[in-house]
Amino acid sequence: MDAATSPLLRTPAMARTMLAAVLTRPGHVVIEEVPLPEPGPGEVRVRLEGCGVCASNLVPWSGPDWMSFPLEPGALGHEGWGVVDALGEGVESIAIGTPVAALSYKAYAQHDIAAADAVVPLPPMLAGKAFPGEPFGCAMNIFRRSEIAAGQTVAILGIGFLGAILTRLASDAGAQVIAISRRPFSLEVARKMGAAETLPMEDHHQIIAAVKEITGGAMCERVIEAVGKQWPLDLAGELAAERGRLMIAGYHQDGPRQVNMWLWNWRCLDVINAHERDPAIYVEGMRAAIAAIASGRLDPEYLCTHHFPLERLGEALDATRDRPDGFLKAVVDLR
Repeated sequence: MDAATSPLLRTPAMARTMLAAVLTRPGHVVIEEVPLPEPGPGEVRVRLEGCGVCASNLVPWSGPDWMSFPLEPGALGHEGWGVVDALGEGVESIAIGTPVAALSYKAYAQHDIAAADAVVPLPPMLAGKAFPGEPFGCAMNIFRRSEIAAGQTVAILGIGFLGAILTRLASDAGAQVIAISRRPFSLEVARKMGAAETLPMEDHHQIIAAVKEITGGAMCERVIEAVGKQWPLDLAGELAAERGRLMIAGYHQDGPRQVNMWLWNWRCLDVINAHERDPAIYVEGMRAAIAAIASGRLDPEYLCTHHFPLERLGEALDATRDRPDGFLKAVVDLR
């Protein structure tokens, strides 16, 4: 198919259809023309400009036995932003034409529906920029629940998009951040985000020894695990100080985990599963993220490193899985 006939370069039939990505089987996505969704009472429709790609998509992308295909049009996309273009009955809190970040669930498409109280207006400074509001809000909520303060030592395991944001927030709060990650590029990002120390995520015992030396044996008052795998989770407990706080920010969805409860109990750790489920709390985090960007603390353009059109969503998912050099976050451009 040449550029002139690409479905993404023609306008769907006016007002009644749109283009959406459909995951038809593991590792395979197609673009389909589907009916334009209509907002119900208390809802808005968003003409999407983009959508971030979340690592939580990778298990569905791999096709576990418990999933059935095809998925609904636009499904898995939940990090969208765009412009409100239709209002459902009773919506008075927001106007058509308002740029917003949306908490919605079928955003790998040209339009999606969201509850009116699940969209956050965007300031002019974000016009034309990528802003996947949901993961930014997630980072802000994890930071809030971590209760990081000046003078603490904070270990962050895994410096991707989420870990990079948390490194900046923790260092700005006056904490000494020890960033631990597999890729040299990630450690470079951590240093730019203010990490005081960086360690390669290689040898388990060498990392523990290095953190003991850095902290004079006290270990870390706060540890944030942001990988979502068993080995970093094991390491995270070892790095926590007595009466420390262990934040589980990694998304553990590929099977059960075992934990060293003897160690967690002996050290009297506060263990917090940091991903929120209440949409209202997500929205609070999105507002906090916008404020952090407005203040210059965070730069979405630096953090959103890889851009793909909707027809290359499969490549965006592969990049999220494979993490090529220079990768932090993939976004799908829908303008």
